[in-house]
Amino acid sequence: MSTLTDTEISEIEKANASGLQPVVFIHGLWLLSSSWAPWRALFEENGFSAIAPGWPDDPESVEEARKDPDVFAHKMVKQVTDHYLEAIDALTLAPAVVGHSFGGLIAQKIAGTGASEATVAIDPAPFQGVLPLPVSSLKSSAPVLANPLNFGKAVALTLEQFTFGWANNLDAAEAEELYTKYHVAASGVPLFQAATANFNPFTETKVDSKNPARGPLLIIAGERDNTVPPAMTEAAYKIQSKNPGTTEYLVIPGRGHSLTIDSGWKEVADETLVFLTKQTAND
Repeated sequence: MSTLTDTEISEIEKANASGLQPVVFIHGLWLLSSSWAPWRALFEENGFSAIAPGWPDDPESVEEARKDPDVFAHKMVKQVTDHYLEAIDALTLAPAVVGHSFGGLIAQKIAGTGASEATVAIDPAPFQGVLPLPVSSLKSSAPVLANPLNFGKAVALTLEQFTFGWANNLDAAEAEELYTKYHVAASGVPLFQAATANFNPFTETKVDSKNPARGPLLIIAGERDNTVPPAMTEAAYKIQSKNPGTTEYLVIPGRGHSLTIDSGWKEVADETLVFLTKQTAND
């Protein structure tokens, strides 16, 4: 049975009909796919056809999500990855894939299957084998991991928690604006899956970094990210760089985990656009 919504199927059909290079955007925890709207517009202005499926059962809007936060509970990494792979399989052309945070982990899992033409992982959650665990990352995940009962729950952040984990490089007004506009509850399971990945041989956070069909990959880090600090993204890059395909790493100075949605989003989007335009140019 298909997990795709009517909206997602419509987007896929539109992308196929365009004949343009598709790009699939994957959001992470505490956001909805609507957070990619400015990125989609930019990429479509530059010759791509953009789609942004949600996670399975995601509400259509932030307002709906806040009315029924429990809908986010129990979502696991494999389930979400399979949902995006279903969307990709329905595309006529192999897409470029862009993911942020846990979406960045899922983007790398998809790349490891050989399903993406080129991939950009922005502040990606760690996959199995990424060992650094900075103090700021532990603090940012504490609202979920500090309580084992959160494994089966949907967890929302307070403004203070959001500011530390996401908006630490922003002024208070912009931090509150982003929190009000974008923040929704998130499944606790993926954070527990990531936290135990290096102790669980069956973890769903495994990435096939050695597959020669992985394709070109760019990993982007925010220099001041408290949730996924550069030590973690650099470790992911070192593992991925052993792949025979192109692997690049870029640190954006002065940026935190909100770098895809805050007022400086276009700086990150432009770097992503340059990389994907180059890597898909000969198709």
